[in-house]
Formats: sequence, C-alpha cells, structure tokens
Amino acid sequence: MKKINDTTIALLIDGDNAAPKRLAAILEEVSKQGTITIRRIYGDWTTSGMTGWKDLLNANAIQPVQQFAYTKGKNSTDSALIIDAMDILHGELVDAFCIVSSDSDYTRLATRLRESGLFVMGVGEKKTPDAFVKACERFIYVENLEVQEQGAGAGAGAGAKGRGKGSNGQAGAQRAKLSQNTDLMRKLRKAYTIASGEEDAASLSKIGQALRRLDPGFDPRSYGHTSLSSLVNALKDQLEITREEKGNTVMVRFRG
Repeated sequence: MKKINDTTIALLIDGDNAAPKRLAAILEEVSKQGTITIRRIYGDWTTSGMTGWKDLLNANAIQPVQQFAYTKGKNSTDSALIIDAMDILHGELVDAFCIVSSDSDYTRLATRLRESGLFVMGVGEKKTPDAFVKACERFIYVENLEVQEQGAGAGAGAGAKGRGKGSNGQAGAQRAKLSQNTDLMRKLRKAYTIASGEEDAASLSKIGQALRRLDPGFDPRSYGHTSLSSLVNALKDQLEITREEKGNTVMVRFRG
C-alpha cells in the first residue's frame, strides 16, 4: 500500500459550481491527501461567469476544458467532467479523485470510482445534497476552509484577548454548547461504539476513522476546532481521556 504522500490525485473542478476565491484553500486541503498530478476545470469559457477563473489557471497549472452550454439555462459541464473521469479511471493514471462541486449529479460518478477501489474526495458548499456527500469517502465543506483562513489571520489578536478575565467563562460556555449538540454527541457515541467493540475504551484514531465512515462530511472545524483531539478535549464533561504509556495512544471513554 502506498504512503499517503505517494498517492496521486486527479483534481476535477466544476467551474460552474465552485468559486475561484476558494481555490488556494482547496488546493492546500487536497494536497494533504497526496500529490495532485491532474488538474482540470470545466466550464463554458465563452461566458462571463468563468472570468474569475482565468487569472488562476496558469498560476496553479490548471488545464481549462471547454464545454459549451448547448441548452440555455442548463449546466452541461457535468457530462464532460464525468467522461474525463472515466477515461482517467480506465487509464489507471491516478490513485484518487477529488471532485469540486456542490452538484448531486456527480453522485453516481463518485460511487463508480469507489467501486473500482479508488479514494474519492469531494469539496463543496454545505448546501451539497447528502447523496453526493455520502458517495464520497471524504467530503470537505468550503465554509470550513474559510473559517480556518479567518482564524489563522486573526490568531495573534485573538490570543491576546483570550487571556482576559472572560476567557475561562467563554470557554466554559463553548464546552456546554458542544455537549448540548445532540447531533454531534450522537455521531460521537456511534463512532465510539464501533471503535471500542467489546472494550470499555477506544483509541482516538479509531474513533476518527469510524466518524468518517459514518459521515464523510464530518469535520471538527464544523464545531469550531481544528482537530478531533481538540474537539474531544473540549468535551471532558462527557468524555474521559487518557494516554497510554506504551505507544502514547490517546484513549477515550464515555463517562457514566
């Protein structure tokens, strides 16, 4: 099995269903999974709607693919992207695919690619239909990428303010809000049950794997945390966290 950094990825962008301002963050996120060896963006480049992408193509080595809109008001980009994806699949050119779109028309494509044993990642807005999200092995919401960028930019100032008198009370309120998030707690408990099996505790890494299997769109950033470890630590009222001396494995168990 290849190491994650050896994984080759085909990045296919539906230009009609993605925003150019998010490209840098998307490329950075996808690159965490491996090396992007194929970069293509699809759209009707004769229209003004694709203007924002043009300055980004050469700078990011992205190949534009022309697809005319033969029917007014109907997006025909998906058919060109799907055909290319199948050609890449049968040519055995990559180990994984990333489809950037919020369009459910790519649901069957994602399913077909995974049936062939390839890793499929999706990137889109939170309005993306669940069918497409669940068809991917992992799905990233672009809104979380924006929050991450904003957080990095404001980090220094926020750190100074966070040391004020109200910081402890604010952190407590945030922890209480997380504990009261029934959807989050339900997902964590299900993942914990899967990961722990017949044991009374589960490793944090196995819980993370189970969460992704249950919900490809699960992301700690949706709850204001950059990692699962940070999210779990914010739920100490609900979870007991220990670190094994041998192997330094983080173990988690539900209280009560």
